[in-house]
Amino acid sequence: MSYYILTYETITTYLEKRAQYREEHLNLANKYVDLGQLIMGGALENPADKAVLVFKCDEETVKKFVANDPYVKNGLVNHWHIRKWNVVVENNKK
Repeated sequence: MSYYILTYETITTYLEKRAQYREEHLNLANKYVDLGQLIMGGALENPADKAVLVFKCDEETVKKFVANDPYVKNGLVNHWHIRKWNVVVENNKK
């Protein structure tokens, strides 16, 4: 499996508008976490204009996440990008 970084560029009113979609978004994210495909994710701060999610899976799985994300479907995300991340070091301790 490969790592991918999904970056969202959010609209200027993202913080105000996300509340109505947040539970559905988090449910989707937790589904991918439970499957071991989403490693971590969250919004950047100061300014809250981007979010970053790290996946360990194939690129098609990340695209499916984007296609089903209520933040994307409801216009809270202006642009999104998927980039393969070639991890050199990793903490495999549990």
